[in-house]
Amino acid sequence: MTHVVAIDAGTTSVRSIAFDAHGHPGAVAAREFTQHFPQPGWVEHDATEIWEATLATLADVAGALDGAPAAIGITNQRETLVAWDTTTGRPLAPAIVWQDRRTAGRCDALAAAGHLPLVRRTTGLVLDPYFTGTKAEWLFTEGGVTPGPGVAIGTIDSWLVWNLTGGPEGGVHATDTTNAARTLLFDINSLTWSPELLDLFGVPADVLPRVHPSSGRMGVTAAGIPVGAGVPVSGVAGDQQAALFGQGCFSPGDTKNTYGTGSFVLMNTGGQCPEPVEGLLTTVAWTLPTGSGAPETTYALEGAIFITGAAVQWLRDGLGIIDDAAEAGPLAASVPDSGGVVMVPAFTGLGSPHWDPYARGAVFGITRGTTAAHLTRAVVESMAYATRDVVEAMSGASGHTITSLRADGGASAMDLLLQIQADQLGTEVRRPRVRETTALGAAYLAGLAEGVWGSLDDITANWELDVAVAPDPAAATGADAGYAQWRRAVERSGGWALPGGEATGGS
Repeated sequence: MTHVVAIDAGTTSVRSIAFDAHGHPGAVAAREFTQHFPQPGWVEHDATEIWEATLATLADVAGALDGAPAAIGITNQRETLVAWDTTTGRPLAPAIVWQDRRTAGRCDALAAAGHLPLVRRTTGLVLDPYFTGTKAEWLFTEGGVTPGPGVAIGTIDSWLVWNLTGGPEGGVHATDTTNAARTLLFDINSLTWSPELLDLFGVPADVLPRVHPSSGRMGVTAAGIPVGAGVPVSGVAGDQQAALFGQGCFSPGDTKNTYGTGSFVLMNTGGQCPEPVEGLLTTVAWTLPTGSGAPETTYALEGAIFITGAAVQWLRDGLGIIDDAAEAGPLAASVPDSGGVVMVPAFTGLGSPHWDPYARGAVFGITRGTTAAHLTRAVVESMAYATRDVVEAMSGASGHTITSLRADGGASAMDLLLQIQADQLGTEVRRPRVRETTALGAAYLAGLAEGVWGSLDDITANWELDVAVAPDPAAATGADAGYAQWRRAVERSGGWALPGGEATGGS
């Protein structure tokens, strides 16, 4: 039976999953890796540990397959930056994770100097430490990395492609348009690295990967890779774009939300790059070969919510309220509401549509009667409230009123969350039978390139509904009241950690 293996290199773990021609997952393996927090606001990974986790998961999956897979697809945490020595294969510094806030002051300075319009117009992004460009600048100015011969930088996908295809022995230094589009260095209109932005951030072009379409052969696996040598590496996409693809959101207006470490709402806007929208990101959704000319690019509006599932991890690891993340849903459902408690999980600032790197997490409304269940429900509700923030901004900007929201990611397993979300949006929320849509999207991109699937219609036919949750008309008034409280809480959490160590309670 034909299989495509997807490597899903996430923020806390690497998973490898084999999908069959019907898009059904088979063999799966996962390895967590260490999160490093060397200073407040700093988040780092060991890129070598990520590569070792990748090899281990590939070995487990390969052992369960009858023969080599038809292709490998890669999806990844996006804005995380790795710098490495191409002669030794060793990282030159810890990987700086997308959640990292160390360059917030530099982003402020660039905005004050008038560079934001250029960034918005060229990249569709904002000046925020979330993105990769200021991380690269920091590595070259303060991180001890000197650009020059033998130095490469890239997002996690580039690091994995390079290692899979040979590493120091001829590895391919490549990325795709979706990952390049998250760097602050890439022109999403011309689909090339921007000389003007490379100069602004002090990044030489020769350290960057070559940019490929999201679907298409980048190289083949080298000897010693567990799936065997010669397997095409033919699909790459950032995790959120891969989920949009895996959800079959191929028409303008189609929208999905992935409830993962953070939550990311993406809306397909078609083949024309939309103008920048206040509070939202414009990004490349994917680039596909046409078979008869230049590849075609689809664009998306995105709302990035930095912390959702990570707040459940905080309940488990930080507070000890739960022993396992799976307990959050039942505990939250054990009370009819949050008892007036509102949680703003701005642990690393606020993303869309607020873009406040100095916001910090806050809990409001605690009384003597507040219990662990109330706090847990407030965390679950915060995921739905933050999503409503983004969807309302997105619908207003695009002119598309969403008729349904496709949901995936780990937290989408909570039926309670889906009901709260449906009530907040006033629209149906649909969860697919295959919830590994991020990995599935990477598999589809790779399999399209190698003929496992012949067209987008083949992929659409594979999509299967697990559950559709409709809004409860009786809950509309209470939903709006809860959302109004959330907006008040977000306002008060804003600007808490100002540059220089001052703090304010917000306006």
